[in-house]
Amino acid sequence: MPYRIAGIDVHKRMLAVVIADVAVEGEYRFSRRRFDTSPSELRALAEWLLSEEVEEVVMESTAQYWRPVWEVLERVWTPGRRVVPGARAQSGSLHLAQAKSNRGPRGRKRDYPDAERLVKRLVAQELILSFVPGPEQRLWRTVMRRKYQLTSNRVQLHNRLEALLEEAHLKLSSLVSDLLGLSARRMLQAVADGETEPARLAALADRRLRATPEQLCDAFGACADLNPVYR
Repeated sequence: MPYRIAGIDVHKRMLAVVIADVAVEGEYRFSRRRFDTSPSELRALAEWLLSEEVEEVVMESTAQYWRPVWEVLERVWTPGRRVVPGARAQSGSLHLAQAKSNRGPRGRKRDYPDAERLVKRLVAQELILSFVPGPEQRLWRTVMRRKYQLTSNRVQLHNRLEALLEEAHLKLSSLVSDLLGLSARRMLQAVADGETEPARLAALADRRLRATPEQLCDAFGACADLNPVYR
């Protein structure tokens, strides 16, 4: 009985897709089709794979462009997980191959030959496959990854702001631990708007701030002749 595997060479705007019956002895004969990466075209790809009775799909992990292809196929493409003589244990599976393991001669990139090579190397077990967690776990990974990035961005912004204040001889970071806090932001916004009187800047601080008005006036002493570049 036929056992078809599809190989997908993933690009940002297009997909080069080939299908071969790997149960046939001898040289593989590939069917080729090109799809766009729009949502409607991805659904058309899944429907084509179903109509061709494809049992396995392998694609290359090209940047982040493989993700929408994977998610549509994971949701729409549901092949029959039949047990036939000579069928592979991975029948009905999606595979994500690392690009390095599918490198062509001299590193050349060609669409359909790359997709065909994916199928051949999958059958020969020569690909390095990446683990892709389930949909729910991928969502949690996205949440935690974005949370970490936002925290890192805040720390980087705080450090850049402190370096700029030190260069401008504004010693606010010696008195205020959080330069992105409410009091510091009010005072720095006033400095950016052109305020030059240290006493007025100190008055913008919250009463609960440990620094005294005298200390804040001293920290903002350089505002009188502050270069507009720093503002």
